[in-house]
Amino acid sequence: MIDKVDEFNAYRQKMNDKILGENNKVLKRIFNLDTNSFTEGALDKKTKELLGLIASVVLRCDDCVQYHLESSHKSGVSREQVVETLSIGTLIGGTIVIPHLRRAFEYWEVLEAKAEGKKEVNNQA
Repeated sequence: MIDKVDEFNAYRQKMNDKILGENNKVLKRIFNLDTNSFTEGALDKKTKELLGLIASVVLRCDDCVQYHLESSHKSGVSREQVVETLSIGTLIGGTIVIPHLRRAFEYWEVLEAKAEGKKEVNNQA
């Protein structure tokens, strides 16, 4: 099940490379804008990722939810912060987002399991 994260990232990278390989100025600018929007600024990266997570839940974009969950996890966001963020997204989005909420919880658990696996490997070395 942990391969789910690697599979998602490999597919995302492969397709992003294909898209950007078209050398389309508009697409390149959109990708650049997206990347730069989530860097440190008046809001810290964690806050921006959680805002992205709420928007993704409300817009019902599972790929976006997974992306922001992983970025949040890498930024040190706690499970409690993610659950609270997802609760706000569900409140705003309504019951129609519950299937996306389920998949978000599942993906967060995969991220936690993967992180725990890495900790065990690091502790054995």
